[in-house]
Amino acid sequence: MLALQYTVHLPADYDMDVIRHRVATRGHLLDAFPGLGLKAYLIRDRADGSPVNAYAPFYLWNTMAGMNAFLYGAGFQGIVDDFGRPPVRQWPGLAYREGPAAAAAPRWATRRRRRSEPGVPPARAAEEALAEHRELAGREGLVAAVTAVDPSRWEVLHLALWADAAPADESDVYRVLHLSQPERSLLPRERG
Repeated sequence: MLALQYTVHLPADYDMDVIRHRVATRGHLLDAFPGLGLKAYLIRDRADGSPVNAYAPFYLWNTMAGMNAFLYGAGFQGIVDDFGRPPVRQWPGLAYREGPAAAAAPRWATRRRRRSEPGVPPARAAEEALAEHRELAGREGLVAAVTAVDPSRWEVLHLALWADAAPADESDVYRVLHLSQPERSLLPRERG
């Protein structure tokens, strides 16, 4: 499992309805994409109280072949054509869990990133991240949660999808416009 996200930063006065329309008319195109566990079409909107406007889709890939077909095919090229080529962040997946509200359509997402302390052994850092993941996955209103680690930075990522309001204790809050989930049931629940 591989987590992937890119962010298209948009001007403060950008009409976010342009992004909403884009997702409403194109989001379904990945609803059956091979190798894709899920894609959450995420935005940050100043109208929602966000400090910035941004389009920041988040992907969980089951296969490298699927991810490569997207990145080097027509899927990502649409972003490049319309917004330029943003950097794409990747994190090897550590854990994925369905939450108590797994059957609900997510309305909000939260993303928390933190660096592991330099002296912490990698195995201990992973266990700490998994403990945080288990706590997050049991919270009321949670649809699903993923924890991943970027070993080039030793950065832990927690992304959670919420059925209702996002908890105030999470760092980055996004609105979910659409969820493509062709292979969600195949996402591994353990490390690896």
